[in-house]
Amino acid sequence: MPFAACPDLVLYTLLRSLRYLASGNTFTDLHYSYRLGISTISAIVELVCDAIWDILRPEVFPEPTREKWLEIASHFARYANFPNCIGAVNGKHIRIIKPINSGSTFFNYKKFYSVVLLAICDANYCFTYVDVGAFGKFADSNVFVNSQFWKRYQKKLLNLPEDRYLPGTEKPMPFVIVGDDAFKCGR
Repeated sequence: MPFAACPDLVLYTLLRSLRYLASGNTFTDLHYSYRLGISTISAIVELVCDAIWDILRPEVFPEPTREKWLEIASHFARYANFPNCIGAVNGKHIRIIKPINSGSTFFNYKKFYSVVLLAICDANYCFTYVDVGAFGKFADSNVFVNSQFWKRYQKKLLNLPEDRYLPGTEKPMPFVIVGDDAFKCGR
């Protein structure tokens, strides 16, 4: 039965997912609470999280326009004395319980199981891009070059402004994203 035909089903599905996300309970805990199969609860949570992301992403993480990139760059120039910078990138390992039959896929160099959160922030420490879920065994730079952000950058789909002159220079310079030594330099 489609969700639209049964609004109570939508509400119960949302509430079960929110309980999982807010409580730290396992799928097994919810299995006993709701008398639903573990795979059913897993599917419900995934469905709801995907729907929340699809609905809220355009509002919470809108695609930056050319004007927004210029605004971000002006904040970096003003607050960090770093002209032509449109973001700061880094990755963070989020500790997880080892998934069944995953081998060493999620095991990282810090000697625990994780997924990688890759984020780009503006000069006010606000996220402008996030990518969550890469296997813990991958380094930040590997996650970055396999991210949707990098793929869109390579295809010139990010609405980035044209190169600009820096004070005292004769040649226009590209806008950059700053990161630690895990991220290679390149255009």
